[in-house]
This record gives sequence, structure tokens and C-alpha cells, in this order.
Amino acid sequence: MIKNKISVLLALAVALGFGSSQAIAQQPGDANWKSPTANAYWKNSVGQCWRSGFWTPALAVVECDPDLIQKPAPAPAPAPKPAPAPAAAPAPAAKPPAPAPVAAPKPVAQKVTLAADVLFDFDKAVVKPAGTAKLDDLLGKIKGVDLEVIIAIGHTDSIGSDAYNQRLSERRANAVKAYLVSKGIAPNRIYVEGKGEKQPVASNKTKDGRQKNRRVDIEVIGTRK
Repeated sequence: MIKNKISVLLALAVALGFGSSQAIAQQPGDANWKSPTANAYWKNSVGQCWRSGFWTPALAVVECDPDLIQKPAPAPAPAPKPAPAPAAAPAPAAKPPAPAPVAAPKPVAQKVTLAADVLFDFDKAVVKPAGTAKLDDLLGKIKGVDLEVIIAIGHTDSIGSDAYNQRLSERRANAVKAYLVSKGIAPNRIYVEGKGEKQPVASNKTKDGRQKNRRVDIEVIGTRK
């Protein structure tokens, strides 16, 4: 009889103890209870997680069910850095200034008319001192000229025959050439010609006109540097 009472008491104690444990497991205020999401988990004294009757996969926490927790999406890869701007091409070296153009030689064309009475005595073809002074003045004016040619043409008045006046005009033109050559002008640069009485510049009927017709025309052609 006594044994039967003890067995009943032990059975009752065990039944009460089990019921008490279930009640503790479902009460959130217990010291062993951890309820991060609506009493879904219970932790024992060593920290192990037990799922309560309230647990659903939607209530999973990372410390108990890390595999059920949706991992955050990986951070997007950083946008590629823009390629550096190409280095500016170096400015082309400044070209040296073009040399100043060399001035073209200036053409020279000078013509003088010398009276035969100044150059020669009457009916003569020898240059007088007054005539040499005139020719020296001409040479001074053309100094520095790159000479092409000097043209000397003799003329007479109408007194005398045509043939005589032609020869006289030629002799006087050659007398001018001889003097210029003596001053250093190359002979092949001097052209001479006699026109006699064929090209008068005034009337041969007057003394003054005849004096103007007795002449030597001298023309210089070249370029000045």
C-alpha cells in the first residue's frame, strides 16, 4: 500500500514537472527564453537554439538559422573610372620668321645728249677737255650699276655731203667709245653708230637749229644693286 502511494506521487511529480517545463518554454519572461521574433526560438542553458511552436521560416534569425536568412545583394561593382583624357599634343614649334625678301635690282636707263660743240672742235672727232668732263660726270652717275650696254650715236647738221656727215658722225661716236674704254668700261659693253644728218632734232635752216643737230646721244642701260 505504501509502495503504491509512492509510485503515484512520483508519477504525479514527473507529470507536474513536465507540464511546468512546457509552460516555461512558452513564456517569454523566462530567463532561458530568447525571443527576437515573436517567441519563435528557445535557447537552452548552453546557448543552443530550439524552435518553438510559433516558428516559421519567415521568422528565421541569422544566429539560429543562418542558411534561411536572405543574404544581402552584393554591392554593385564600382563604376569604372573614366579613362584619363589624352594628353594634349604639344604645340608645334614656332617657325622661324621667313628671311626678308631680297630686293630685286632696280633697272637703270639713263640717257643724255651732249652737244658736239662741247665734245669736239669744229669738223673734228677728238674729245675736248670740256667734253671729257661731261663724260666723267656721266660715269660718276652710273657708278655701281651692273652695266648691260652703253649706246653712243653720233649726229651732224646738214652742211656738207651726206656721205661726209655719215663718216663724221661715226668717228665722233667712236671717239666717245674710246674715252669710255680708257676709263674702264669693257669694249663689248659699248655700242656705237653714226646717223649723219638723217635724224635732226631742229631745223637746219638756222644757226641755232644746226647747233642742236650736232650732237652725240648716249644711253646707259643696266641694273643698280
